[in-house]
Amino acid sequence: MAQRQQKQRLTAQDWADAALTAMGEGGLAAVAVEPLAARLGTTKGSFYWHFANRAALIDAALARWEETGTEAVIDRIEAEPDPERRLRTLFAVAKAEAAEDPLELSLLATADHPQVAAVLRRVTERRVAYVAGLFEQLGFPPEEARHRGFLAYTSYLGHIQLARAVPEAIPSGAAEGPHLDAVLDTVLGRGDGFSSRGPGGAPAARSDRRSRRG
Repeated sequence: MAQRQQKQRLTAQDWADAALTAMGEGGLAAVAVEPLAARLGTTKGSFYWHFANRAALIDAALARWEETGTEAVIDRIEAEPDPERRLRTLFAVAKAEAAEDPLELSLLATADHPQVAAVLRRVTERRVAYVAGLFEQLGFPPEEARHRGFLAYTSYLGHIQLARAVPEAIPSGAAEGPHLDAVLDTVLGRGDGFSSRGPGGAPAARSDRRSRRG
C-alpha cells in the first residue's frame, strides 16, 4: 500500500526531471516511457496520468530545462547590483553547471529536432538579450551591447564544447580565474590586441576590475 501511494505521489515535474536526466545521459532517444518508469519506481500508468504521449513529456522536460537552466540562473545573480560582477558571476556559474551536467551539450547535439530547436531558439534569445542588457548597463549603446552579448554567449558555448571534447585544453585550477578575467577583458574591449573601444566607442584603457570595482 505504501509503495502504491508513493507511486501516486509522482508529479509531472518528477517525470520531466527524469526525462532531463535521461537526455543528459543518452540524448533525446533515451526518453522512453518504460525505462523512465523503472527509474522512478513506478508504472506506465503514472506517466499517462500526466502526459498524453512522449512528445508531451519532451515538451514538459524542455520547459523545465528552460526554467532551471536560464531563468533560475538569472534570478540567482540578480541580487548582485554591479553589472560587471553580475557578468563575471554569470560566466562562472554557467560554465560550472555545464561542466557538471552534460544536458546542454546533449540538447545542442540534437538541435535539428523540432521540439529541441524551438526551445534552443527561445533560450538563446533570452540569454543573449540578458547579457546584452548587462553591457548596456555598463554604458555600451544598444547595438554594440547586442554584439558583445552575442560574442560573450558564443564564447560560453565554445568553452563548454571544448571542455567536453578536449578537457585538458581548458585552463583549470589557479589558471581558471585569470582565464575568465581575460575572456571578460576581451568582450569588454580591454584586452591588448583586441578591440580598444570602450562604451560609446571611446578608447578603453586596460584596468584591473577587482581594484576598480573592489
